[in-house]
Amino acid sequence: MSESEFESPIDQKRKIEVLLVEDSPSDAMLTIEALREGCVTESLHHVEDGVEALAYLRRSGQYANAPRPDVVLLDLNMPRKNGHEVLQEIRADDALQFLPVIMLTTSDDEQDVLKAYGENVNCYITKPVDLNAFVRAMRSLGDFWLKWVTPPPPTA
Repeated sequence: MSESEFESPIDQKRKIEVLLVEDSPSDAMLTIEALREGCVTESLHHVEDGVEALAYLRRSGQYANAPRPDVVLLDLNMPRKNGHEVLQEIRADDALQFLPVIMLTTSDDEQDVLKAYGENVNCYITKPVDLNAFVRAMRSLGDFWLKWVTPPPPTA
């Protein structure tokens, strides 16, 4: 098989919008760099907590002109609104309910995993502690979710 047979069916010229919701500056920087090292050189936006994430997604305040993300990378443990609360609000909002959300967190607690899937998270990823493993995980995440998955069209 030729390499072209393994290329994504999605138009590679399509701009991919990613929203990273992460309160830790070092984790955010590491995630952004790992995604860029992998395959995501498109539009990557970062907010620091759940309140800011919902403002971004609802295009309110300073985010009035924010692009609609194709996927949200959501941390679990954050101040003001945690990942579970944000996910619940996303799924309850008719304009956002189908938005792909990936929980990207250090927590591997079974209850957190079960609760996230019960709230209809698309994917739950426990951040690898090892830097090289983390970069490989982000590359795989980018390859699958951002090259192969067709995101749902905006509903509003």
